[in-house]
Amino acid sequence: MGPTGCPHVNSYKADSNWKQNLRLIYQCFVWSGSAETRKRKAKSCVCHMCGSHLSRLHSCLHCVFFACFTKKHIHEHAKSKRHSLAIDLLYGGIYCFGCQDYVYDKDIEQIAREEQRKAWKMQVGERFLTWEPNKRELELLRHNPKRRRITSNCTIGLRGLINLGNTCFMNCIVQALTHTPLLRDFFLSDRHKCEMQTNSCLVCEMSQLFQEFYSGHRSPHIPFRLLHLVWTHARHLAGYEQQDAHEFLIAALDVLHKHCKALSQAAEEITTYVSFPLELDMTPFMASSKESRMNGQYQQTTDPFNNDNKYSLFAVVNHQGTLESGHYTTFIRQHKDQWFKCDDAIITKATIKDVLDSEGYLLFYHKQFLEYE
Repeated sequence: MGPTGCPHVNSYKADSNWKQNLRLIYQCFVWSGSAETRKRKAKSCVCHMCGSHLSRLHSCLHCVFFACFTKKHIHEHAKSKRHSLAIDLLYGGIYCFGCQDYVYDKDIEQIAREEQRKAWKMQVGERFLTWEPNKRELELLRHNPKRRRITSNCTIGLRGLINLGNTCFMNCIVQALTHTPLLRDFFLSDRHKCEMQTNSCLVCEMSQLFQEFYSGHRSPHIPFRLLHLVWTHARHLAGYEQQDAHEFLIAALDVLHKHCKALSQAAEEITTYVSFPLELDMTPFMASSKESRMNGQYQQTTDPFNNDNKYSLFAVVNHQGTLESGHYTTFIRQHKDQWFKCDDAIITKATIKDVLDSEGYLLFYHKQFLEYE
């Protein structure tokens, strides 16, 4: 992409109706703010070549043709029709087949953000329903008038997990997920509304796990039901052989969010030590920063209050041994600068040095500040 931007995007923008057409695609097939548009997206957004909806679906910007990116069906369409641009239906990024990369354009970015904010506003009523306690909850509140105070030394949320036979790969990921701030806030506020008729919803079990972890009980939890549901939903992880924690993470994310299969790829363990920071500033790697660099306008900012693209480390999964017979442990951050090591049922206090000196098989970061409208 040259200093003037992607030439294929510039050609696309020459059409007088490009903004209106792009907005419709974002509204109907990317952000989907209303329940109606989400249903439409679920029904219509499948690959027109293989019928799949889990392989990084992209839509052609020129003719609204849906196809897999992972299986290169969208590439085949672009080549046969000579259509150069496609949009990622999960994240809204624009891919150029001529430049063979995702491209940035400030006008398209502006439209994407505007439509995303509109979708957020439409979902406010669905996301933040007021809590009305039922009869059972009112009874529990009457019999438990005391409330726990959350202090900097509070250990609520720290709970070991019994190893059910080579299940440390599962335990370490569960520890990381239950200490993910957004997931914790979502599940502890009863936001999951199950629509399944059977008793095999893995998301319901995750919701129950959060209740168990933050109940205040200190005895190790036995995740036998979670293991059974994992075997049900991810057959390749069934059995008592040692499995890869990365594969389990992908399987869990796949159930929690169906589009996450786009992240799935073969994992190979790297034994070379690689250092990692407590905080990541992704500003230099943002598409807008790259464009500014190419235009000779980019300046590295040192504003301590600019935290838009900063991320904080909150969990580290470590692995010792081989993938076939090794052992997994997790460092998790309980409060600011308070870390603990989770080794199945055993939880011990750890220092920041312990965390940063570890090999770091999987690293978990969360964005420091989120945009809300």
